[in-house]
Amino acid sequence: MTREPQTPSLARRAVSEGVGTGLLVATVVGSGIMGERLAGGSVGLALLANTLATGATLVALILTFGGISGAHFNPAVTVAAGLERDLPWHDVPPYCSAQILGGLAGVALADVMFDLPAFALSQHARSGPSQVLSEFVATFGLLSVIWGCSRRRSSLAVAFAVGAYITAAYWFTASTSFANPAVTVARSLTDTFAGIRPADVPAFIGAQLCGAAAATMLFRWLAPRDEPEPVVTTTPLRVRQQA
Repeated sequence: MTREPQTPSLARRAVSEGVGTGLLVATVVGSGIMGERLAGGSVGLALLANTLATGATLVALILTFGGISGAHFNPAVTVAAGLERDLPWHDVPPYCSAQILGGLAGVALADVMFDLPAFALSQHARSGPSQVLSEFVATFGLLSVIWGCSRRRSSLAVAFAVGAYITAAYWFTASTSFANPAVTVARSLTDTFAGIRPADVPAFIGAQLCGAAAATMLFRWLAPRDEPEPVVTTTPLRVRQQA
Protein backbone atom coordinates (compact mmCIF):
# COMPACT_ATOMS: atom_id res chain seq x y z
CA MET A 1 0.00 0.00 0.00
CA THR A 2 1.08 3.57 -0.70
CA ARG A 3 1.02 5.79 2.34
CA GLU A 4 -0.72 9.12 1.90
CA PRO A 5 1.49 12.12 2.65
CA GLN A 6 0.89 13.68 6.04
CA THR A 7 -0.18 17.31 6.15
CA PRO A 8 2.49 19.46 7.83
CA SER A 9 1.52 21.00 11.15
CA LEU A 10 -0.15 24.40 11.19
CA ALA A 11 3.02 25.95 12.63
CA ARG A 12 5.11 24.65 9.74
CA ARG A 13 2.54 25.77 7.20
CA ALA A 14 2.33 29.25 8.75
CA VAL A 15 6.12 29.59 8.71
CA SER A 16 6.09 28.47 5.07
CA GLU A 17 3.57 31.19 4.25
CA GLY A 18 5.55 33.82 6.15
CA VAL A 19 8.90 32.97 4.59
CA GLY A 20 7.43 32.69 1.09
CA THR A 21 5.59 36.01 1.36
CA GLY A 22 8.69 37.66 2.76
CA LEU A 23 10.83 36.48 -0.15
CA LEU A 24 8.15 37.57 -2.61
CA VAL A 25 7.98 41.09 -1.15
CA ALA A 26 11.76 41.32 -0.95
CA THR A 27 11.85 40.51 -4.66
CA VAL A 28 9.17 43.04 -5.58
CA VAL A 29 10.75 45.86 -3.58
CA GLY A 30 14.39 44.96 -4.15
CA SER A 31 14.06 44.51 -7.91
CA GLY A 32 12.19 47.81 -8.07
CA ILE A 33 15.04 49.60 -6.31
CA MET A 34 17.70 47.91 -8.43
CA GLY A 35 15.76 48.46 -11.65
CA GLU A 36 15.26 52.16 -10.93
CA ARG A 37 18.93 52.65 -10.08
CA LEU A 38 20.17 50.92 -13.23
CA ALA A 39 17.53 52.11 -15.71
CA GLY A 40 19.03 55.55 -16.25
CA GLY A 41 15.75 57.33 -15.66
CA SER A 42 13.66 55.00 -17.86
CA VAL A 43 10.54 54.08 -15.88
CA GLY A 44 9.59 51.49 -18.48
CA LEU A 45 12.92 49.70 -18.19
CA ALA A 46 12.73 49.76 -14.40
CA LEU A 47 9.21 48.30 -14.52
CA LEU A 48 10.35 45.58 -16.93
CA ALA A 49 13.11 44.53 -14.53
CA ASN A 50 10.64 44.60 -11.63
CA THR A 51 8.15 42.52 -13.65
CA LEU A 52 10.54 39.79 -14.75
CA ALA A 53 12.00 39.34 -11.28
CA THR A 54 8.56 39.10 -9.67
CA GLY A 55 7.16 36.62 -12.20
CA ALA A 56 10.21 34.36 -12.00
CA THR A 57 10.26 34.42 -8.21
CA LEU A 58 6.58 33.52 -8.01
CA VAL A 59 7.16 30.36 -10.04
CA ALA A 60 10.13 29.36 -7.88
CA LEU A 61 8.38 30.09 -4.57
CA ILE A 62 5.16 28.26 -5.47
CA LEU A 63 7.17 25.21 -6.53
CA THR A 64 9.22 25.43 -3.32
CA PHE A 65 6.47 25.94 -0.74
CA GLY A 66 3.40 24.58 -2.52
CA GLY A 67 3.76 21.10 -1.07
CA ILE A 68 4.05 22.48 2.47
CA SER A 69 1.43 25.19 2.89
CA GLY A 70 -0.17 25.52 -0.52
CA ALA A 71 1.97 28.61 -1.31
CA HIS A 72 -0.84 31.15 -1.03
CA PHE A 73 1.38 34.11 0.01
CA ASN A 74 -1.79 36.19 -0.27
CA PRO A 75 -4.69 36.73 2.17
CA ALA A 76 -7.12 37.01 -0.76
CA VAL A 77 -6.13 33.53 -1.91
CA THR A 78 -6.32 32.18 1.64
CA VAL A 79 -9.81 33.58 2.25
CA ALA A 80 -10.94 32.19 -1.11
CA ALA A 81 -9.52 28.78 -0.14
CA GLY A 82 -11.50 29.00 3.08
CA LEU A 83 -14.69 29.81 1.16
CA GLU A 84 -14.10 26.75 -1.03
CA ARG A 85 -13.30 24.54 1.99
CA ASP A 86 -9.83 23.85 0.61
CA LEU A 87 -8.49 25.23 3.89
CA PRO A 88 -10.15 24.88 7.29
CA TRP A 89 -11.45 28.25 8.53
CA HIS A 90 -9.49 27.99 11.76
CA ASP A 91 -6.29 27.99 9.68
CA VAL A 92 -7.19 31.19 7.82
CA PRO A 93 -6.17 33.72 10.55
CA PRO A 94 -2.73 32.11 11.15
CA TYR A 95 -2.08 32.00 7.41
CA CYS A 96 -3.06 35.65 6.93
CA SER A 97 -1.09 36.79 9.97
CA ALA A 98 2.00 34.96 8.77
CA GLN A 99 1.63 36.48 5.30
CA ILE A 100 1.37 40.02 6.67
CA LEU A 101 4.31 39.58 9.05
CA GLY A 102 6.34 37.96 6.30
CA GLY A 103 5.56 40.85 3.98
CA LEU A 104 6.74 43.38 6.58
CA ALA A 105 9.95 41.42 7.08
CA GLY A 106 10.45 41.24 3.32
CA VAL A 107 10.13 44.98 2.77
CA ALA A 108 12.52 45.70 5.63
CA LEU A 109 15.01 43.19 4.24
CA ALA A 110 14.89 44.69 0.75
CA ASP A 111 15.30 48.26 2.00
CA VAL A 112 18.21 47.40 4.28
CA MET A 113 19.96 45.46 1.50
CA PHE A 114 20.02 48.71 -0.50
CA ASP A 115 21.18 50.88 2.44
CA LEU A 116 17.76 52.43 3.01
CA PRO A 117 15.75 52.73 6.23
CA ALA A 118 13.96 49.48 6.98
CA PHE A 119 10.58 51.24 6.93
CA ALA A 120 9.51 54.56 5.43
CA LEU A 121 5.98 55.62 4.55
CA SER A 122 5.58 55.65 0.79
CA GLN A 123 4.75 58.87 -1.04
CA HIS A 124 3.84 57.06 -4.27
CA ALA A 125 0.22 58.00 -5.08
CA ARG A 126 -1.92 55.22 -6.56
CA SER A 127 -5.47 56.51 -6.29
CA GLY A 128 -8.59 56.99 -8.35
CA PRO A 129 -11.25 54.78 -9.96
CA SER A 130 -8.91 53.43 -12.64
CA GLN A 131 -6.46 52.17 -10.02
CA VAL A 132 -9.22 50.54 -7.95
CA LEU A 133 -10.73 48.91 -11.03
CA SER A 134 -7.28 47.68 -12.02
CA GLU A 135 -6.85 45.95 -8.69
CA PHE A 136 -10.25 44.29 -9.00
CA VAL A 137 -9.34 43.03 -12.48
CA ALA A 138 -5.84 41.96 -11.43
CA THR A 139 -7.08 39.91 -8.48
CA PHE A 140 -10.07 38.53 -10.38
CA GLY A 141 -7.66 37.29 -13.05
CA LEU A 142 -5.23 35.86 -10.52
CA LEU A 143 -7.89 33.81 -8.73
CA SER A 144 -9.35 32.74 -12.07
CA VAL A 145 -5.96 31.40 -13.13
CA ILE A 146 -5.52 29.58 -9.82
CA TRP A 147 -8.98 28.01 -9.78
CA GLY A 148 -8.95 27.10 -13.45
CA CYS A 149 -5.51 25.48 -13.34
CA SER A 150 -5.90 23.76 -9.97
CA ARG A 151 -9.25 22.19 -10.91
CA ARG A 152 -8.62 21.24 -14.51
CA ARG A 153 -4.86 20.71 -14.74
CA SER A 154 -1.99 19.45 -12.59
CA SER A 155 -0.92 21.41 -9.54
CA LEU A 156 2.43 21.98 -11.24
CA ALA A 157 0.71 24.12 -13.85
CA VAL A 158 -0.43 26.61 -11.19
CA ALA A 159 3.11 27.83 -10.47
CA PHE A 160 3.89 28.63 -14.09
CA ALA A 161 0.42 30.01 -14.84
CA VAL A 162 0.50 32.37 -11.83
CA GLY A 163 4.01 33.57 -12.68
CA ALA A 164 3.01 34.19 -16.29
CA TYR A 165 -0.22 35.95 -15.34
CA ILE A 166 1.41 38.34 -12.86
CA THR A 167 4.16 39.11 -15.38
CA ALA A 168 1.49 40.12 -17.89
CA ALA A 169 -0.74 41.88 -15.37
CA TYR A 170 2.07 44.24 -14.38
CA TRP A 171 1.65 45.69 -17.87
CA PHE A 172 -2.04 45.50 -18.70
CA THR A 173 -3.34 47.02 -15.43
CA ALA A 174 -2.92 50.68 -14.50
CA SER A 175 -2.00 49.72 -10.93
CA THR A 176 0.76 47.25 -11.99
CA SER A 177 -1.19 44.41 -10.37
CA PHE A 178 -0.59 44.31 -6.64
CA ALA A 179 -3.42 41.73 -6.34
CA ASN A 180 -2.43 40.88 -2.76
CA PRO A 181 -3.46 42.58 0.52
CA ALA A 182 -0.32 41.50 2.41
CA VAL A 183 1.96 42.78 -0.35
CA THR A 184 -0.06 46.00 -0.53
CA VAL A 185 0.36 46.68 3.19
CA ALA A 186 4.08 45.92 3.04
CA ARG A 187 4.63 48.15 0.01
CA SER A 188 3.08 51.09 1.85
CA LEU A 189 6.11 51.01 4.14
CA THR A 190 8.81 51.54 1.52
CA ASP A 191 9.31 54.93 -0.12
CA THR A 192 10.77 53.38 -3.25
CA PHE A 193 9.76 52.45 -6.80
CA ALA A 194 7.31 49.74 -5.65
CA GLY A 195 5.65 51.78 -2.92
CA ILE A 196 2.06 52.88 -2.40
CA ARG A 197 0.78 55.66 -0.13
CA PRO A 198 -0.82 54.32 3.06
CA ALA A 199 -3.91 56.40 2.27
CA ASP A 200 -4.42 54.39 -0.93
CA VAL A 201 -4.15 50.98 0.72
CA PRO A 202 -7.77 50.47 1.92
CA ALA A 203 -9.26 50.98 -1.54
CA PHE A 204 -6.73 48.58 -3.06
CA ILE A 205 -7.46 45.89 -0.49
CA GLY A 206 -11.21 46.29 -0.88
CA ALA A 207 -10.93 45.89 -4.65
CA GLN A 208 -8.65 42.88 -4.26
CA LEU A 209 -11.04 41.07 -1.94
CA CYS A 210 -13.99 41.81 -4.22
CA GLY A 211 -12.06 40.54 -7.25
CA ALA A 212 -11.10 37.35 -5.44
CA ALA A 213 -14.69 36.74 -4.33
CA ALA A 214 -16.06 37.36 -7.83
CA ALA A 215 -13.62 34.90 -9.42
CA THR A 216 -14.38 32.29 -6.76
CA MET A 217 -18.12 32.58 -7.35
CA LEU A 218 -17.65 32.39 -11.12
CA PHE A 219 -15.54 29.24 -10.94
CA ARG A 220 -18.03 27.52 -8.67
CA TRP A 221 -20.23 27.57 -11.78
CA LEU A 222 -17.61 27.26 -14.55
CA ALA A 223 -15.64 24.42 -12.97
CA PRO A 224 -17.70 22.88 -10.16
CA ARG A 225 -16.32 20.18 -7.94
CA ASP A 226 -16.87 16.63 -9.13
CA GLU A 227 -18.02 15.65 -5.65
CA PRO A 228 -19.91 17.78 -3.12
CA GLU A 229 -17.37 16.97 -0.37
CA PRO A 230 -14.03 16.38 -2.13
CA VAL A 231 -11.10 14.72 -0.45
CA VAL A 232 -8.72 17.63 -0.17
CA THR A 233 -5.06 17.05 -1.00
CA THR A 234 -2.03 19.26 -0.79
CA THR A 235 -1.78 21.40 -3.94
CA PRO A 236 -0.91 25.08 -4.47
CA LEU A 237 -4.35 25.85 -3.04
CA ARG A 238 -5.48 22.88 -0.99
CA VAL A 239 -4.46 21.55 2.38
CA ARG A 240 -5.60 18.15 3.62
CA GLN A 241 -7.92 18.65 6.56
CA GLN A 242 -6.77 17.02 9.77
CA ALA A 243 -8.92 14.18 11.03
